[in-house]
Amino acid sequence: MSGSIVWILLAFAAYMGMMIVIGARYAGKTKTSEDFFLGGRNLNGWVAALSAQASDMSGWLLMGLPGSVYAFGTGQAWIAVGLFLGTVCNWLFVSSRLRRYTICANNALTLPAYLENRFHDKKRMLLLVSSIVIVIFFLVYTASALTAGGKLFASVFGIDYKLALTIGAAVILVYTFLGGFMAVCVTDFIQGMLMLVGVLVVPIIAYFFVGPENVVGLLGESGVAGGASSYLNIMEDSGSKVSLIYIISQLAWGFGYCGMPHILVRFMAVSSEKELKKSKVIAIIWVALSLSFAVIIGIVGRAYLYPTVLGETTETSAENVFIELITKLFVDDLAWPFVGGLFLCGILAAIMSTADSQLLVTASAVAEDLFKGIFKKDADEKTVLNVSRVTVVVVAVLAYVIALNPNSSVMGLVSNAWAGFGSAFGPIILLSLYWKRVNLPGAMAGIISGAATVLVWDYLPVFENGMTLGGKTGLYSLALGFVISLVLIIVVSLVTKKPSDAIIKEFEEMEKMSIE
Repeated sequence: MSGSIVWILLAFAAYMGMMIVIGARYAGKTKTSEDFFLGGRNLNGWVAALSAQASDMSGWLLMGLPGSVYAFGTGQAWIAVGLFLGTVCNWLFVSSRLRRYTICANNALTLPAYLENRFHDKKRMLLLVSSIVIVIFFLVYTASALTAGGKLFASVFGIDYKLALTIGAAVILVYTFLGGFMAVCVTDFIQGMLMLVGVLVVPIIAYFFVGPENVVGLLGESGVAGGASSYLNIMEDSGSKVSLIYIISQLAWGFGYCGMPHILVRFMAVSSEKELKKSKVIAIIWVALSLSFAVIIGIVGRAYLYPTVLGETTETSAENVFIELITKLFVDDLAWPFVGGLFLCGILAAIMSTADSQLLVTASAVAEDLFKGIFKKDADEKTVLNVSRVTVVVVAVLAYVIALNPNSSVMGLVSNAWAGFGSAFGPIILLSLYWKRVNLPGAMAGIISGAATVLVWDYLPVFENGMTLGGKTGLYSLALGFVISLVLIIVVSLVTKKPSDAIIKEFEEMEKMSIE
């Protein structure tokens, strides 16, 4: 083992050890299911903001997005534009109202419980359906994070992908199992800071190593489709003009935010309106910087790594551009392997910060909503907490099995799960917060139609050679699923019985409520 690898390994060991210590620290403070799922609703502004954004971006931010830009050009940045707009709208229009309404709605601890309480669903069908949707799509989402972790370890240490996958999954599992929500949020805060430093510092140093005057020339020499001018033109992708469907599909990623359970749960856990206002500013600045520099990583990485072209002159995929950039810059050129190891931990941070949140929300759906809510209503707090922890283990194992395929695309897995959540929950969350006429039948119609649209659009092979509707049309399933769900919620709500006076009164109380 080379000296450089030893230093990188030490950086990884120190980082992962710190995450486990945090989990152990909060294990003793996690006494109830509310502690495990919402940390007692006691998040401050900084932790809420950075944990929300870190859990949102995942390995996609430092692997999927830079890899797409590296391979195809800045036309891929339309996704970043959509995500930025979605983040801003989510914090400005959803966070405060959702925090207030979850308290009004019988102190709901989870998203399915909020929906059940919001619509006074006595038969608990809304709870059942929304919990099942969460489990299905979070299995895919968690698998994407574990896949990214496996690729990181395999690339850096040259070890077998399956062994690498096992190591990453084990560390995430340990601190989530032990500490619950507060452990996840505190680790996510640290991870969010580490991600931001890495995404800012690495491309800036690489840019000056390349030389500002050399970037365009090196891009052209690397063989980008259409030449450097096309590669740097946001209106072109892979050398061709982007279509209207393409732009709509990329911008539609922003719709996903208001339906992401692992992001929305942060809004529910903020301690006060004052802290929430602080969170909005911090989160919006963080995401603007992170997305912008993730795109820059793809561009600078293409120039800096040339004559190596990932995916063409090597077996390493374009999604590893940030890994390769850090390795060459800090190990080969600067000879600072420990610093390089810390920046590589930023990628691990992006991966872990999402996987832990996904495990926790899935556990809440199973333990709090399905187990206690439907199957064993008299379960005590200790039993629910134990079921939650068992669920964390089971979901991690199932996601691990899905991620065993080393050819899995981080971008592809994230795309499908993001569309599923955005279509199923996005429209009903928005309308439940802003339209008092929306009712239970409308909510059911929206969740089912949104989830079903994504499953049919992305997974059902209706054409020759197994091609799906999404593959044939090029339209992102979230764009279609969100619209179908929104329309059905409105239509079904209007043609069925209006909400009861009690629901209307609760809605009006929410609008006047303060969480100071």
